[in-house]
Amino acid sequence: MKFSISIKSLIRAFSLIAILATSFPANASVSAETSYIFNTFSFLIHGVLVMFMAAGFAMLESGLVRAKNTATICLKNIALYSLAGIAFYLIGYNLMYTDVAEGGFMGAISFLYNPSVEELALINASDLTPDKVNKVIEGGYSVPSDWFFQMVFVATAASIVSGTVAERIKVWPFLIFVLILSAVIYPIQASWVWGGGWLDAMGFVDFAGSTLVHSTGGWAALTGAVILGARNGKYNPDGSVRALPGANIPLATLGTFILWFGWFGFNGGSQLALGSALDVTAMSIVYVNTNLAAAAGVIVAMILSQVSYGKVDVSLALNGAIGGLVAITAGPDLQNHFFALIVGGVGGALVVIAVPLIDKMKIDDVVGAISAHLVAGIWGTLCVGIFGSGSILTQLIGIVAIGVFVSITSAAVWFFLKSTIGLRVDEEDEITGLDKVECGMEAYPEFGSGSRTL
Repeated sequence: MKFSISIKSLIRAFSLIAILATSFPANASVSAETSYIFNTFSFLIHGVLVMFMAAGFAMLESGLVRAKNTATICLKNIALYSLAGIAFYLIGYNLMYTDVAEGGFMGAISFLYNPSVEELALINASDLTPDKVNKVIEGGYSVPSDWFFQMVFVATAASIVSGTVAERIKVWPFLIFVLILSAVIYPIQASWVWGGGWLDAMGFVDFAGSTLVHSTGGWAALTGAVILGARNGKYNPDGSVRALPGANIPLATLGTFILWFGWFGFNGGSQLALGSALDVTAMSIVYVNTNLAAAAGVIVAMILSQVSYGKVDVSLALNGAIGGLVAITAGPDLQNHFFALIVGGVGGALVVIAVPLIDKMKIDDVVGAISAHLVAGIWGTLCVGIFGSGSILTQLIGIVAIGVFVSITSAAVWFFLKSTIGLRVDEEDEITGLDKVECGMEAYPEFGSGSRTL
């Protein structure tokens, strides 16, 4: 069977394609309802990714503590995630977002967060009229989806504190601190920027929270570590540092990979929209920069540890990844990907430099969270000004203001808990291990003290 196409037919076909192509505008946009659906989906799916970071923190910390404290770390991480969510529901979200005055210092002191009146009317309507639908979609996204996305960020800040003060703090005082951090301290400082408060009015920029989330958790962890004191045996009488290695490097590595994976939701979701070609393109850039910064953090940390110690330190390489991720979080929208390598690489280097310096100051940070989250967070926030997206002076003002506020309020809470119910377990209990003392069980009974009873 012969099949032939004449030149005239081809010309007609191409002419028709050209006419159809020019019939549609190049910047055609989706409907308001479709945009609402995609924006809401972005909040939800990226929120799920960030929620998975809670597992990453649990595994990282479980790998970097000694075996006798592993079960307690697991308990603390699932408890703090749960408590942070409840606290943010009860009061935190309203303090952070509701009725924040332009250039103000905090939102409304009101209790309980619930879906909007318009959304409830739509859900309960017997007749889905266009008017009811339009009232919901005019906000651009579902209100509960935004709450969920913001809540998982709060839990991240609390997780940072957990690793630093591990192996010597009682469970319940720690959880009380988490409650206050999630309900009051974190929301107030976050309202200064993301709620449209005074730092936002100054032009302070923190895309996904190098300072608002990670440095905030780092400042709270730092004050807690100083007030709590070091673990028994961490520092020798002559002042030298004694290594107390973690029990499970494979578990810590798994935790780091989970955090890396979840960070795409952390930074990518902070684009806050998915309803246009512009948003999707910007989000793609954020994903790439996030990945490159983490990779650079790992490689630079490996090289620097080799040069400094003659060996590649696995724990420093893992924290190098986190340092790179934290650093890029303030400005992952860089349009030159090479800058992301610089930001992340320096973040990894700062972790390797800061870990021994913090040890020399006799501040016992079990997992290196102060170096990876606070120090790298400060660097990343300054990078927004260095690479032209904001003012370095304004960025510095924001760093100092949030650092002072979080440090003072956190210290007040830590001191109150110390003077009332106490923070530390007894010396004998610390030697035994928090698993048996706080949980009444061991994470690895076949290999711990429990194996001696078999």
